[in-house]
Amino acid sequence: MAEAVFFYLFTGAMLAAAWSVVFNRQPLYSVLSLLVVMFCLAALFVMLQAYFVAALQVLLYAGAVLVLFLFVIMLLNLAPEALARMRVFTWQGGGALLGLWLAFLLARIFAASAQDEGALSAASAPRGSVEAVGQLLFEKYLIPFELTSFIILAAIIGAVTLGKREVPAKR
Repeated sequence: MAEAVFFYLFTGAMLAAAWSVVFNRQPLYSVLSLLVVMFCLAALFVMLQAYFVAALQVLLYAGAVLVLFLFVIMLLNLAPEALARMRVFTWQGGGALLGLWLAFLLARIFAASAQDEGALSAASAPRGSVEAVGQLLFEKYLIPFELTSFIILAAIIGAVTLGKREVPAKR
Protein backbone atom coordinates (compact mmCIF):
# COMPACT_ATOMS: atom_id res chain seq x y z
CA MET A 1 0.00 0.00 0.00
CA ALA A 2 2.75 2.45 0.92
CA GLU A 3 4.56 1.67 -2.32
CA ALA A 4 1.52 2.70 -4.36
CA VAL A 5 1.22 5.94 -2.38
CA PHE A 6 4.85 6.83 -3.04
CA PHE A 7 4.49 5.87 -6.70
CA TYR A 8 1.54 8.21 -7.18
CA LEU A 9 3.23 10.93 -5.13
CA PHE A 10 6.43 10.88 -7.20
CA THR A 11 4.53 10.49 -10.47
CA GLY A 12 2.25 13.42 -9.69
CA ALA A 13 5.19 15.62 -8.71
CA MET A 14 7.04 14.57 -11.85
CA LEU A 15 4.07 15.39 -14.11
CA ALA A 16 3.55 18.77 -12.45
CA ALA A 17 7.25 19.62 -12.83
CA ALA A 18 7.24 18.45 -16.46
CA TRP A 19 4.25 20.70 -17.11
CA SER A 20 6.23 23.55 -15.58
CA VAL A 21 9.22 22.79 -17.83
CA VAL A 22 7.12 23.18 -20.95
CA PHE A 23 4.92 26.12 -19.99
CA ASN A 24 7.27 28.26 -17.89
CA ARG A 25 8.29 31.57 -19.47
CA GLN A 26 11.66 31.80 -17.72
CA PRO A 27 14.27 29.30 -18.98
CA LEU A 28 15.99 29.19 -15.59
CA TYR A 29 12.77 28.07 -13.91
CA SER A 30 12.27 25.46 -16.64
CA VAL A 31 15.70 24.00 -15.89
CA LEU A 32 14.96 23.91 -12.17
CA SER A 33 11.65 22.16 -12.88
CA LEU A 34 13.55 19.67 -15.02
CA LEU A 35 15.77 19.00 -12.01
CA VAL A 36 12.67 18.05 -10.02
CA VAL A 37 11.61 15.73 -12.86
CA MET A 38 15.00 14.00 -12.80
CA PHE A 39 14.92 13.46 -9.03
CA CYS A 40 11.36 12.09 -9.14
CA LEU A 41 12.37 9.72 -11.94
CA ALA A 42 15.37 8.57 -9.90
CA ALA A 43 13.03 7.91 -6.98
CA LEU A 44 10.84 5.74 -9.23
CA PHE A 45 13.93 3.80 -10.30
CA VAL A 46 14.82 3.24 -6.64
CA MET A 47 11.31 1.89 -6.07
CA LEU A 48 11.97 -0.58 -8.92
CA GLN A 49 15.24 -1.57 -7.18
CA ALA A 50 17.28 -0.34 -10.15
CA TYR A 51 19.79 1.50 -7.97
CA PHE A 52 22.46 1.80 -10.66
CA VAL A 53 20.05 3.46 -13.10
CA ALA A 54 18.83 5.79 -10.32
CA ALA A 55 22.40 6.80 -9.51
CA LEU A 56 23.12 7.42 -13.20
CA GLN A 57 19.96 9.50 -13.42
CA VAL A 58 21.07 11.75 -10.57
CA LEU A 59 24.76 11.97 -11.47
CA LEU A 60 24.54 12.31 -15.24
CA TYR A 61 21.25 14.03 -15.94
CA ALA A 62 20.49 15.97 -12.77
CA GLY A 63 24.16 16.80 -12.30
CA ALA A 64 26.03 17.20 -15.54
CA VAL A 65 23.37 17.77 -18.20
CA LEU A 66 21.36 20.33 -16.23
CA VAL A 67 24.54 22.24 -15.38
CA LEU A 68 25.26 22.31 -19.11
CA PHE A 69 21.73 23.61 -19.77
CA LEU A 70 22.23 26.34 -17.17
CA PHE A 71 25.57 27.25 -18.72
CA VAL A 72 24.01 27.61 -22.18
CA ILE A 73 21.11 29.68 -20.83
CA MET A 74 23.49 32.02 -19.02
CA LEU A 75 25.80 32.18 -22.04
CA LEU A 76 23.01 33.11 -24.46
CA ASN A 77 21.56 35.87 -22.24
CA LEU A 78 18.41 36.05 -24.35
CA ALA A 79 16.28 39.17 -24.51
CA PRO A 80 12.57 38.91 -23.57
CA GLU A 81 11.44 39.30 -27.20
CA ALA A 82 13.70 36.42 -28.25
CA LEU A 83 12.12 34.28 -25.52
CA ALA A 84 8.64 35.14 -26.83
CA ARG A 85 9.66 34.00 -30.33
CA MET A 86 11.03 30.77 -28.87
CA ARG A 87 7.71 30.03 -27.14
CA VAL A 88 5.83 30.04 -30.48
CA PHE A 89 8.39 27.66 -31.92
CA THR A 90 8.05 25.44 -28.85
CA TRP A 91 4.30 25.07 -29.36
CA GLN A 92 4.60 24.19 -33.04
CA GLY A 93 7.59 21.87 -32.62
CA GLY A 94 6.21 20.35 -29.43
CA GLY A 95 2.95 19.35 -31.09
CA ALA A 96 4.78 17.72 -34.00
CA LEU A 97 7.14 15.88 -31.65
CA LEU A 98 4.24 14.72 -29.50
CA GLY A 99 2.44 13.34 -32.55
CA LEU A 100 5.57 11.51 -33.73
CA TRP A 101 6.16 10.13 -30.25
CA LEU A 102 2.59 8.84 -29.96
CA ALA A 103 2.81 7.20 -33.40
CA PHE A 104 6.09 5.53 -32.42
CA LEU A 105 4.62 4.38 -29.11
CA LEU A 106 1.58 2.84 -30.79
CA ALA A 107 3.80 1.07 -33.34
CA ARG A 108 5.93 -0.34 -30.49
CA ILE A 109 2.86 -1.56 -28.63
CA PHE A 110 1.50 -3.34 -31.70
CA ALA A 111 4.91 -4.86 -32.47
CA ALA A 112 5.34 -6.06 -28.89
CA SER A 113 1.90 -7.62 -28.81
CA ALA A 114 2.72 -9.56 -31.99
CA GLN A 115 5.82 -11.09 -30.40
CA ASP A 116 5.73 -13.59 -27.60
CA GLU A 117 6.69 -12.34 -24.13
CA GLY A 118 9.79 -14.53 -23.87
CA ALA A 119 11.56 -12.69 -26.67
CA LEU A 120 11.30 -9.32 -24.93
CA SER A 121 13.78 -10.08 -22.13
CA ALA A 122 17.14 -9.77 -23.89
CA ALA A 123 19.62 -9.56 -21.03
CA SER A 124 20.70 -12.71 -19.23
CA ALA A 125 22.27 -10.73 -16.37
CA PRO A 126 20.18 -9.62 -13.37
CA ARG A 127 17.94 -6.65 -14.15
CA GLY A 128 19.31 -3.25 -13.16
CA SER A 129 22.94 -4.36 -12.98
CA VAL A 130 25.76 -2.68 -14.86
CA GLU A 131 26.25 -5.78 -17.03
CA ALA A 132 22.57 -5.89 -18.03
CA VAL A 133 22.54 -2.20 -18.92
CA GLY A 134 25.72 -2.62 -20.98
CA GLN A 135 24.38 -5.65 -22.81
CA LEU A 136 21.14 -3.93 -23.71
CA LEU A 137 22.84 -0.67 -24.64
CA PHE A 138 25.46 -2.15 -26.96
CA GLU A 139 23.48 -5.08 -28.39
CA LYS A 140 19.78 -4.33 -28.65
CA TYR A 141 19.87 -0.51 -28.56
CA LEU A 142 23.14 0.20 -30.39
CA ILE A 143 21.59 2.17 -33.27
CA PRO A 144 19.46 4.47 -31.03
CA PHE A 145 22.52 4.97 -28.81
CA GLU A 146 24.62 6.09 -31.77
CA LEU A 147 21.82 8.28 -33.17
CA THR A 148 21.60 10.00 -29.81
CA SER A 149 25.25 10.98 -30.10
CA PHE A 150 24.52 12.68 -33.44
CA ILE A 151 21.57 14.54 -31.91
CA ILE A 152 23.78 15.74 -29.06
CA LEU A 153 26.42 16.85 -31.58
CA ALA A 154 23.78 18.83 -33.50
CA ALA A 155 22.64 20.46 -30.24
CA ILE A 156 26.22 21.46 -29.41
CA ILE A 157 26.72 22.97 -32.86
CA GLY A 158 23.42 24.84 -32.53
CA ALA A 159 24.35 26.19 -29.08
CA VAL A 160 27.73 27.38 -30.34
CA THR A 161 26.12 29.02 -33.38
CA LEU A 162 23.51 30.80 -31.23
CA GLY A 163 26.08 31.85 -28.66
CA LYS A 164 28.51 33.30 -31.19
CA ARG A 165 28.53 37.04 -30.96
CA GLU A 166 28.78 39.17 -34.06
CA VAL A 167 31.77 41.47 -33.98
CA PRO A 168 31.11 44.81 -35.70
CA ALA A 169 33.38 45.45 -38.68
CA LYS A 170 36.06 48.10 -38.14
CA ARG A 171 36.30 50.84 -40.73
